[in-house]
Amino acid sequence: MKIGARIDAVLEKQAFIQGPEVQELEQKLAEFCGAKRVVTCANGTDALQLAMMALGIGPGDAVFVPSFTYTATAEVILLLGACPIFVDTDPTTFNIDFASAENAIQKVRTVGELRPAALLTVDLFGQPVDYYEARKLADRHGLAFISDAAQGFGASFDEKRVGSNLADITTTSFFPAKPLGCYGDGGAVFTDNDEWAETIRSICLHGKGKEKYDVVRVGVNSRLDTLQAAILLPKLAIFADEIEKRHDVAQTYSELLSGHVHAINAERRRSFCLGSVYN
Repeated sequence: MKIGARIDAVLEKQAFIQGPEVQELEQKLAEFCGAKRVVTCANGTDALQLAMMALGIGPGDAVFVPSFTYTATAEVILLLGACPIFVDTDPTTFNIDFASAENAIQKVRTVGELRPAALLTVDLFGQPVDYYEARKLADRHGLAFISDAAQGFGASFDEKRVGSNLADITTTSFFPAKPLGCYGDGGAVFTDNDEWAETIRSICLHGKGKEKYDVVRVGVNSRLDTLQAAILLPKLAIFADEIEKRHDVAQTYSELLSGHVHAINAERRRSFCLGSVYN
C-alpha cells in the first residue's frame, strides 16, 4: 500500500521528470550507505559509464576488470573508446583475483601502449570484494578505483556499507532482480568527491550547467524516473530488515545442504578418478 500511495502522489503532481521524490531518494540512499553524494540515473550500466566519463576515461586508457562479470561491466569501457583488460577471478569468492590484477597492470605498463587508468571491481552474488586490497592495489599504481556493486548494494565490508568511501566511485543498479529493485530500470552513483558528483549529475542531464539550456559538456540522457524513485523509497525504508531476513534464509539453506554438498563433491571426485582410470 505504501508503494501504491507513493505512485498515486506522483500521478497527482505529474512531476514525472526529476520530481521531488528523486532528490528524496538520493538523500535516503546517502544516509543508508554513508556516502557523501549520490546521483541517481536511468540504469546500472549508465551508472558505470557516467563514473568513467566523469573521470575522463577514454581512448588509450586501460581499465582492469574481472573476467567473470556481466557484459555491461566491459561494454561501457569499449563505448568510451578505452580498453578493458580482463583479469582472473578468485575460485573461492568469484571476485577479482588481486595477484592476477597486479600482473596485468605490470604487463600493460611494461608494454606501454595503454595508460593504466582504473581498477573496476565487481561485487558478485551479494559478496563484497576485499575493498582494502583493491584500494591498496589502486593506490600503488595510481589508478582510480570504481566498484560495480550492482549485486552488492546493501552489503557491508568491515562494518562499512558498500557505497560509502570504500571506493572512489561506487555504482549500483535497481533492476528488479537486484538486492534493491524498482519496477523497471534504475541506477545510482555514490562518491564522496563533490567535483565528480557534480560532473556526473551534469552528464546525466545532457551536460547541463546552471540552467536547463546551459550545456557545458557532452552528456547523455540518463535520468531516474520519478515513478521509480517513488517505488524505491518505501522499499529502501525496509531494506535493512529485508537483508537480515534474506541472510537468515540463506544460513538455513547452507546448514541443511552442507552434508549434501560434501557428498556431491565426493561423488564428483570419485567419478573423476574412475574416468581417469578407464580413459
